[in-house]
Amino acid sequence: MQTPFYLIDKAALRRNMEIVQHLREASGAKALLALKCFATWSVFDLMRAYMDGTTSSSLYELHLGAETFGGETHAYSVAWADHEIDEAVGHADKIIFNSIGQLERHAAASAGIVRGLRLNPRFSTSGFDLADPARPFSRLGEWDPVKIERVLDRISGVMIHYNCENRDFALFDQQLSRIEAEFGPILERLDWVSLGGGIHFTGAGYPVDALAARLKAFSERFGVQVYLEPGEAAITNTTTLEVTVLDLLENEKQLAIVDSSIEAHMLDLLIYRESAKLPQEGDHAYQIAGKSCLAGDIFGEARFAAPLKVGDRISVADAAGYTMVKKNWFNGVKMPAICLREEDGTITEVRDFGYEDYKASLS
Repeated sequence: MQTPFYLIDKAALRRNMEIVQHLREASGAKALLALKCFATWSVFDLMRAYMDGTTSSSLYELHLGAETFGGETHAYSVAWADHEIDEAVGHADKIIFNSIGQLERHAAASAGIVRGLRLNPRFSTSGFDLADPARPFSRLGEWDPVKIERVLDRISGVMIHYNCENRDFALFDQQLSRIEAEFGPILERLDWVSLGGGIHFTGAGYPVDALAARLKAFSERFGVQVYLEPGEAAITNTTTLEVTVLDLLENEKQLAIVDSSIEAHMLDLLIYRESAKLPQEGDHAYQIAGKSCLAGDIFGEARFAAPLKVGDRISVADAAGYTMVKKNWFNGVKMPAICLREEDGTITEVRDFGYEDYKASLS
């Protein structure tokens, strides 16, 4: 098949989903797919059997989740516009407001469905200021218990998103204990609590059963339905970005230019200045670079068993989260197709992008 393309391995995806299902069954928690991370709806037919629904960050994500995934549909936005709120309520069964001001502004429009509020505990596990919901002057949620208690008659739950690729169960346990201590009187008066996403419970070696027991204890202590919002955890290690070597150069190190672009196709890595997950076995080292005109369009360092040749294909691992949802037309570089490896090993292309898509994205 013509590269570049994202290749989703459905067998690997099912393995993650089975862990999600085990966690749900052992803990009593419900799991909602975080569409901000992954919204490739061609595999929702597989995922919906293992998850309870979706959670969104915008009107369009909300609409997509309701239309293509089904189940429970949680609607969150940092700020709902007046012209969005009626449609949002029409798609959702829960709407979560970011602030008390938003809750009050849209009180009449949202009166017919379950309402919640984002709670900011003022700490997180994020190592990046860009992604830290507890950074100074954060706009993400309410933190004052006194203010929150005043509106408890208008909400039935809260969403607390403070984990970010947190692989450390002990840290999760410690921080949840802090939430219990600081916000216990509020939690006791609620029906449901979403602990958001960012818990890397499908990662190798994660103590899933310990997490399940901790979530169950939290649920029973406060009498609440617990929700999790896995994004990366749902799709980690399920997808590759398949690229082809177009040119080879040397400038103090060996350079390989591929038919893709980190700026356009794996933007999250560029934003956080991280390297792509590239092959690392062999004696032949190369810097893998994209084909856009951006000088820093670099996937990272790789090693191969034999020297690369023009036409060789490279698989960039773990390329599902925050990739397809962020892909763009920078430089007019062709977007990767979206392909599926079925569980019998066959590969099918479910979406290709061409010139007309590029043209239609502009005016």
